[in-house]
Amino acid sequence: MVKKIVVSLVVVLVVQAIFEICLVSANQLLVPRNMPLGVTGPPSPVVAAVAPAGLDLTSYEDQAAATTAVERGEQYGAYITGKSGDTLIVAPAKSFFGFIDIKAAFLDAAHKMGRPLTVKTVKPLPSSDPIGAVTGLLLVPLLIGGLLAAVFVFKAAGGKAAAPWRVAILVGYSLVGALLTDLICGPGIGAYSNSHFWPLLPCFWLITSAVTLTAAAIQAVAGKAGTVIVLILLVVVGLASSGGFGAYLLPVYWRNIGALLPPQNAIDLINSVLYFGGHNITTPLIVLFLWALAGAAVIGYLGRIRPARKAAAAHAPADMAQDPSAGRRRGLKAILVALGTCAVMQCLFATNYMSAQHAPEAVDLPFGVTGSSPVLATARKDISLEVTQYPDEAAVRSAIDKAKIWGGLVTSGTSNTLLVVPSISDYAALPLTEAFETAAKRTGQQFTVKAYMPVPLAPKDPIGLVPGIMLAPLLIGGYMSSTLLIAATGKAAGRWRAATLLGFGIVAGLVVDLIVCLWLEGFSSHKFWIVWPICSLIITAVAFFAAILQKLIGAAGTLLTVIVIILFGNPSSGGSTGYPFLPTFWRDIGPFLPPRNGYVLLHNTIYFNGHGTAQALTVLLLYFGIGAVILGLLDWFRSEAPMPADVTEGAAMTSAAAGGLP
Repeated sequence: MVKKIVVSLVVVLVVQAIFEICLVSANQLLVPRNMPLGVTGPPSPVVAAVAPAGLDLTSYEDQAAATTAVERGEQYGAYITGKSGDTLIVAPAKSFFGFIDIKAAFLDAAHKMGRPLTVKTVKPLPSSDPIGAVTGLLLVPLLIGGLLAAVFVFKAAGGKAAAPWRVAILVGYSLVGALLTDLICGPGIGAYSNSHFWPLLPCFWLITSAVTLTAAAIQAVAGKAGTVIVLILLVVVGLASSGGFGAYLLPVYWRNIGALLPPQNAIDLINSVLYFGGHNITTPLIVLFLWALAGAAVIGYLGRIRPARKAAAAHAPADMAQDPSAGRRRGLKAILVALGTCAVMQCLFATNYMSAQHAPEAVDLPFGVTGSSPVLATARKDISLEVTQYPDEAAVRSAIDKAKIWGGLVTSGTSNTLLVVPSISDYAALPLTEAFETAAKRTGQQFTVKAYMPVPLAPKDPIGLVPGIMLAPLLIGGYMSSTLLIAATGKAAGRWRAATLLGFGIVAGLVVDLIVCLWLEGFSSHKFWIVWPICSLIITAVAFFAAILQKLIGAAGTLLTVIVIILFGNPSSGGSTGYPFLPTFWRDIGPFLPPRNGYVLLHNTIYFNGHGTAQALTVLLLYFGIGAVILGLLDWFRSEAPMPADVTEGAAMTSAAAGGLP
C-alpha cells in the first residue's frame, strides 16, 4: 500500500513538473521569432534596425500586394517604404501581442531615426474580442469535450477502447459537442458574429473528432497508461505549443512541435475562418484530418482483431455473459450517461471561460490622481475608474508600491503625466494609455506616459505572465494528488491522509519553485524562499478541499472539485489581466475561491514585495486550516466504503486541460 501511494504521488509530481516546464518555457517570453513580415519599396534603415529582433522578411511588388498578404493572414504585418514617409500595416486579428510588439518596435526605431511613420490597421479585432482571446478560448471546450468523451466512454465500456462502434459514437458526440459550443459562444454569448456560426461548425466538429479519436486510439493501444500519454501529448505538450497568443511568438522548437499536433492547428483553423475569410486553412485541415483518420484506423483495426462481443464477454460478470442483450443495454446506458456528463462539462467550460475572458473591460479600476484636470473627467467617459485623490506624486507612487492602485495621473497646470504599472497587469496599461491620450487630445492638454514598477519585471517575464502561468499546475497538483491517492488506496479516507497530502504539497511546492525560479528564471531568485511556502500552501489547500468532498460524497466529490476550482475558480481568478477586467459575477465570486487568492498571493509577493496580500493569505490559510481539521475528523471518525480507482480519471484530465489556459 505504501509503495502504491508513493508511486501515485510521484506520478502527480512528475506530471505537475512537466506541465510547469512546458507552459512556462513556452509562454513566459513572448517575442517575435522568425515572424513573417512583408516589405516593399527601397530598403529601409528602420526595417534593418528592427528585423534582426525576430522578423522573417518577404518582399512584395507593391503596397497592394503586401496589404493583400496581410489581409489574407499570410503576414503579421507589412512595412511600406515611401519617399517622404513610411507606412506600417498591422493586423491585430493575426496576433494581438504580435501587433503590439511590431507596432512598438517600428515606432521606436522610426522615431530614433527621424523617419515619419504612419500606422495603418487592417483586420482589426471586434469589440467582442478586443485582445484576440476568443480563438484560444474556443479551443478549451473543444479539446476538453474530445478528451472527456474518449476517457469517459472508455471507462463506461469497461476499458474496450477498440470496439468497432467506438468511432461512430465518438464522431457523433463530436458533432453534438461542436454544435453546443457554437451555439453557446456565438449566438449565446456573442463572442463572434452569427454570420460565423455555420462556417465554424464543421471546424469545431473536425477539431473535436481529431482530439477524441486520437485519445481513444492511444487508449486502445496503451490501455490504462493511455490516459497519461493522452494527458501529456494533447494537454501538456499540445496546449503549451498551441500558440494561442500567436505561433510566431513561441520559441521556435515549441512552434515546430505544435505544428504537428491538433491544438495549434485548431487555433490556426479557427483564427483563419473567424478573421481571414478562410484563407490558408489547407495545412491545419490536412493535419487535423490525418489525426482523425489515423485514430479511426487504429480503433477500427484493433476492433476487428479483438471484436467487441468477445471483449465484453471476457470483462463482464457471469450474469451479463449469460444475457448478452442485458449487458448491451447496461453498456449503452453507461455510455449515454458518460456522454451526457461530457456534454454538460463541455457546455460549462464554453460558457464560463468565454463569458469571463473574451472581452476584458475595466470596471472601477483603482486609480490615483493629484490635483484636478479636465483630462481625467474626459478619460472616465472611456474607462471605468475608482479614483482616489493623493496630495502629490510621491503619494501616488507609494500607493502603487502597496498595490492599492493600478495607475495614476499627476497633474500640474496643463501638464499631465500618466503613471502606468506594467507589472500589475499585462493589459491595464493599454486601455489606460489609450483613454488618457484621447482625452488629452480632446482637451488640448499636454500629456506624457511613464512606466513605474516597484519591482522590475524579470527579463524572462517581460509582460508579467509567469505568476498566472505557474498557478495552473499548482491547482492541478493539489487536485490530482488527492485523486490519485484514492486510486492508490481504493478509498477516500485514511488516518494519515492529511499528513500525506501536506507532505506532497511541501515537496511539490519546492519542485515548482526550483523549476520556475532557478531553472526558467521566471522571477528573481531573491523571491525563491518566500515563493516556496506559497506554492505549497496553494497545492495543499486545494488538495484538502478535494479530499473532503471526495470523502463526503464519493466519486461525485471529484466532479464537484473540478466545478468549483476549475470551472468557477479559474475563470474568476483574473489571471495576468487582473480582476478589475472581469464581468461583475466573476469579479464577485473570485475572492472566495482558491485560484484568485493564490494568484494574488503569488503575483504580489513577486512584484509588489508582499503588499496587498493580507486577504488572499487569510483565505488560503482558512482553506488550509479548516480543511485540515475537517479532513482529520472525517478520516478518524467516518467509516469509508471502497471507491473504484478509475472513477476520477476523466475529471483529472479535465483539471489538467483547463489548467493549461494562458
